[in-house]
Order: sequence, then structure tokens, then C-alpha cells
Amino acid sequence: MTMGKKVLLAMSGGVDSSVAALLLQQQGYDVHGATFCLWPPSDLHHTLDDAVQDAKKVCVQLGIPHNVFYFERPFQEIVVEDFVRCYQNGLTPNPCVVCNRQIKFGIFFGKAMEMGFDYIATGHYAQIRLEDGIHRLVRAVDVQKDQSYFLYAIRYDALARTLFPLGGYTKPQVREIAQQNALPVHSKRDSQDICFIDRNGYGAFLHSYTGLSAPPGNFVDVHGNILGTHQGIWHYTVGQRKGLGISLGEPAYVLAVRPQDNTVVLGKETQLYISDALVRNFNILLPADQISFPLEGISVKTRSRSQYSDARIERISDDCLKIIFHQPQKAVAPGQSAVFYQEDRVLGGGIFALQ
Repeated sequence: MTMGKKVLLAMSGGVDSSVAALLLQQQGYDVHGATFCLWPPSDLHHTLDDAVQDAKKVCVQLGIPHNVFYFERPFQEIVVEDFVRCYQNGLTPNPCVVCNRQIKFGIFFGKAMEMGFDYIATGHYAQIRLEDGIHRLVRAVDVQKDQSYFLYAIRYDALARTLFPLGGYTKPQVREIAQQNALPVHSKRDSQDICFIDRNGYGAFLHSYTGLSAPPGNFVDVHGNILGTHQGIWHYTVGQRKGLGISLGEPAYVLAVRPQDNTVVLGKETQLYISDALVRNFNILLPADQISFPLEGISVKTRSRSQYSDARIERISDDCLKIIFHQPQKAVAPGQSAVFYQEDRVLGGGIFALQ
């Protein structure tokens, strides 16, 4: 029974969250919109940006309340600082995973519960399915837009109080709903992947944010032989081929980034493949009594846009799992997320560790 249930919906001012508001309203929920001010850090009296104004316009049209939450400080301290530390330590982070766990399904979720809401909702393309009394995070119908990969790290107990209205729709259908209902953002372009990184890229952001330049160092081969000079480890990630600024007479790829001696290891494409990997800081999206290791019949995504790879997962310690791939995987980057699936359900995931 949804009638009158109170939902606090995260609204970015884009098409997806705006249509989510409309759909929830049509389903009988008492919907309240909430827009986050995340970046750049500023005092609480700064001018509301376009995203806030667009979300507010949609809320006015739908006749629902609109709230603005100022999360700049926790976003900077939790998400941005982690991003910077990871790159400085030779890792390739995924800030959207951190933001979902700590900001959207952490601080925002807690605030919504304190305010007396029954649910939070977002415009993510994912689904939550109740199976035998267990809430399961499930892939979206639109496989091209599916965002379940970025949601594996949220707490299991948040699933029962979360709604994903767009999980059963495709992006074209969402656009069509926005146009049919004359939502003012129906033709607005989708936002970029990482909200605080502009077109100048990660290296430029890190330089601007820290005021530092990554010191140059050596490109080396797997035997430690010096091949040339790199421009600082911030600018490289495992699997990278373009932008190396070095000619070796054959295609070269980044095999590893080593902050301990400020080197970047180069090699052939065939050397990028691994048969197993360790993950730490893992999260399982099931009640504790519903999971046991090893996990068999599992598929793993090693990047958000990678294919699913069959694997076995063993528990090594309280904070470490080992993934054994049935087929070797290419360019697994430490710092990125490994997400575990059982058919269309997300079991959880973790962070690839340096080995």
C-alpha cells in the first residue's frame, strides 16, 4: 500500500530524477524533492546553481515540496579527498561508489529517516526485488543504462527503505515520459560521469585541487629496465595505451603504477591479463546468515562498462576476498570496484587491491 507513504527523492535537476518524481507521485506516494549542493565547497549562502533551480521548477510543476541540502563539506572530506589520496597512491578510484555509500545512502538516508520519511528514492537505473523476505538489488531493465554496479557498496538494511522508480524503464521511455508530461527538463542533456571533474581531466583537477604537480619518474619494463620518463603517476592507470608520450616501436600499455618508487611499468597487451585478484573493503548485499563462501556460479564486472566474467570467490580473511576468474581478465586496475552478480542480482563487491 503506497498511498500517503512519504518519500524523499534525490533530485539532480536532470531528466531521470524528474521523471522519478512524476512516477512516484502517480503511484500515490507523498513525494518531497531534495537537491544536494555538493561541489565546489562554499559557504551556506552561495547562489543556487542551475541544477537546484531546474529541480525546483519540476517540483513546482508537480506541486511537491523542494528541499536543498548543503553537503559540500562531507562530500569534499569523504569523496574528493579519497579520490585524491587514491591517485596519489597509484590507485584508480571510483568516486561514484563512495558517494552512493557515504553521501546518498549514508548521510542523506539518515537525514530522511530522522525527518520521518518512509523511503528515500533516486533516479538510478536499478531495481529492488523482494524474494522470500529478502530485499535484493537487481539490474535495471535497460542494460545500457544499468547503474547497479555503482550501488553494490550501500548497506543492506537501506534496501527495504529505498525506491528506484526508473529500474523498469529504458532511457528512451523516460525521455518520452518527460516530453509527454511537459517537464521543463525533458530535453536536458545527461550529466557527466564524475561531477567534480571537468573536461581537462583527472591530472588537471589534482594539480588544481592540491596545488601540487605529480613529480616525473621512470617508465620501466617488468624487469626494472628504464624505458623513459613519465609525467607523474597521477596521469596513468592500468591498461592505458594512449597519452604515454613514449615510443617503443610496438604498442605499450601500463601494467602497473608504483607509488613506492614513482615508476610506471609498461609492457605488452598480453601481459595485462590476470587469472585472479584480491579485493578488500568488500560489502555483501545480503543478511549475514544468507551468505557463505566460497561463492560459485558468480559473474563479476571488473569495470562499470566491462562484460560479465564467470568466477569463483573465496574468503581469505575478514577483509579480503580472492576472485578466481574462469577466463583471464584484462587491465584490472587497483582501486576500481569488482561487483559480484548472481544472474541479475547484485551480491556485493569490493575494491581491487594492489598485489
